[in-house]
Amino acid sequence: MAMDFFAHQDKARQKTGYLVWMFFAAVIAIIVLTYVAVSVLVVGAAMYQQSKQAQGGPVEIAIWNPQLLLIVGGIVIGVVVLGSLYKLGQLRAGGKVIAESLGGRLLNNATGDLTERKVLNVVEEMAIASGVPVPPVYMMDNEKGINAFAAGFSPSDAVIGVTRGCVEELSRDELQGVMAHEFSHILNGDMRLNIRLMGVIHGILLIGLIGMIIIRMAMYSGASRRSNDKNNPIPFLILGAVLLVIGYAGVFFANLIKAAVSRQREFLADASAVQFTRNPDGISGALKRIAVASRGFESSKSAGSHIDAPSAEEASHMFFGEGVAHWLGSSMATHPPLELRIKRIDPSFDGNLKNIKLKPVKHESSQSQTERSRGNLAGMAAMGMMAAAAQTPPPPVESIELEPVAKDRGINQIGHVSKAHINYANQLMNKMPDPVIRAARESYGARALVYALLIDDDRNIREKQIKQLEQHADDQVYRDTLRLEPMVTVLDEAAPLALIDIAIASLRELSPKQYETFKKNVIALISADEKISLWEWTLQRILMHHLEPAFGNQPTEVKAVHGQLHPVLRQINAVLSTLAYVGTSDPDEVTKAFESARSALGTHLRGIELLDVKACSLKAVGEALDELAKLKPGPKRKVVHALANAISSDGQVTVREAELFRAIVDSLDCPVPPLLPGQPLV
Repeated sequence: MAMDFFAHQDKARQKTGYLVWMFFAAVIAIIVLTYVAVSVLVVGAAMYQQSKQAQGGPVEIAIWNPQLLLIVGGIVIGVVVLGSLYKLGQLRAGGKVIAESLGGRLLNNATGDLTERKVLNVVEEMAIASGVPVPPVYMMDNEKGINAFAAGFSPSDAVIGVTRGCVEELSRDELQGVMAHEFSHILNGDMRLNIRLMGVIHGILLIGLIGMIIIRMAMYSGASRRSNDKNNPIPFLILGAVLLVIGYAGVFFANLIKAAVSRQREFLADASAVQFTRNPDGISGALKRIAVASRGFESSKSAGSHIDAPSAEEASHMFFGEGVAHWLGSSMATHPPLELRIKRIDPSFDGNLKNIKLKPVKHESSQSQTERSRGNLAGMAAMGMMAAAAQTPPPPVESIELEPVAKDRGINQIGHVSKAHINYANQLMNKMPDPVIRAARESYGARALVYALLIDDDRNIREKQIKQLEQHADDQVYRDTLRLEPMVTVLDEAAPLALIDIAIASLRELSPKQYETFKKNVIALISADEKISLWEWTLQRILMHHLEPAFGNQPTEVKAVHGQLHPVLRQINAVLSTLAYVGTSDPDEVTKAFESARSALGTHLRGIELLDVKACSLKAVGEALDELAKLKPGPKRKVVHALANAISSDGQVTVREAELFRAIVDSLDCPVPPLLPGQPLV
């Protein structure tokens, strides 16, 4: 049974609430510890002053001091909150900040290196099968342990990090299992929770950092001045030491929070990876290799997945395997024990890690990685070149024919990947001309590819578009557009959006100036015929949704603020009414589509009425989707089902309609896998 994307989103939100409560509990505990420490110092100082007095009676000393408690509490809360906000501010740029802090190196999508190509191919297949843009991949070159992570706020800014040991030591099936595990974190909403966890924990640990600073200042002061009552550094040394101890208490609370939040999510991601790949041996094999690599390390069972980067501790809850050793042992581990994870995936495993025996890894050859089942692509490329010279289209590419994955409807597979989807993505890629694939993987070619996809069939409009590019596009991009145009005209109908998913990662590497030029050219090409087709709107919507946040033009994270549908009825009307008119001018069919969509929202909801066709526009749909993206998972589920009903009310869903649905739902941050041949949408 397909996992419920919206239910997992709700669970992620609930865990965020638990995180807030645990955060408050940890802060209160730190306030109490700090107050006790400061009170002892104050009492000690008072007793010291009393002992120094030559005259006078005893001084009354009070342990309980509400005013001091308020002062200490205010300072601690201020430090922790400001520290958390500061860290979260640093992480606003998304997953790349975390990847770079762990020593990750961004891999070039067009690389020919076999090791790098191996992981990039797996990630590409998984992304296309998931219906999300291909995330950038960062290689941690200095890490020999077997590990990986996914980081970001949403699929739009997600990145995959992988250790060199993971790529070199695992077979392709095992690496695919690890990547499926990480993609489940992307699809289930775990990444956003992980980043918030990093921010919260940094605020808690800041108390200890302040203690270290005070100690250093006191030591410097003591070394530079004579020790006397006025400038005696000892009280500051004691205060710093106390705060440092409290900081270690903060480490305890931080690990406690991470362990509480992380473990069950790892079990879920393991199960999802098996469901995605239909190959338990893949992820269980990766876990077994970690266990074998850990042998001989008495101090830690996690040595086979160990991360040496200095910032590994704060990101330990993000890793595929246990990345750091804990001084309190498995009770504070962010991941379940290896033997338990393997046992859940492979019931035949006896639970004894010492008995594991592994087969040697067979690495793929260069040909199998870069041209796996792709056929005579060189002939296809040459054919495209000759057609470009002759200004005649080459013969069409053979269509992909697959058995339907599953009996499950497409609407139920949002946020879900299956083995059939992965096979579909693989075959879709194999049918594409090699020059087109290579173009999508680098920034010049990616721009040219998008331009080529927007070139109109009408000769007059095409001439206008070509002139626009000749005048305003980079010379190399202009030449590449002319080269790619005849090739993209014969692609399978489902291929363009898959290419866009690959190209987005390359387009994120543009400079701000290059991106602005690219965006202006896209708008100019679309506007050349003074109207916007559904395909043009679909392409533009996907591009802008994923690229605008990367260049600071939109917030990276969209906050869910609408818990009900009533505040967004106007936006729902705009989207459903416009979709009802798509593909038909028959009033009865329009009404049927709208009523089918409205039925998914519930009969109790009032105010949903079919708008006049003159009030409908794709621009209004775009503006409405921006607001509907702020819905919480429960009501968002209803809207998505209503959209699916509107698309499929006539009993059939064309490839273009399926891609339109994917583009609209993608705007709501709901990743939809490609609709497989013969698979119903609803």
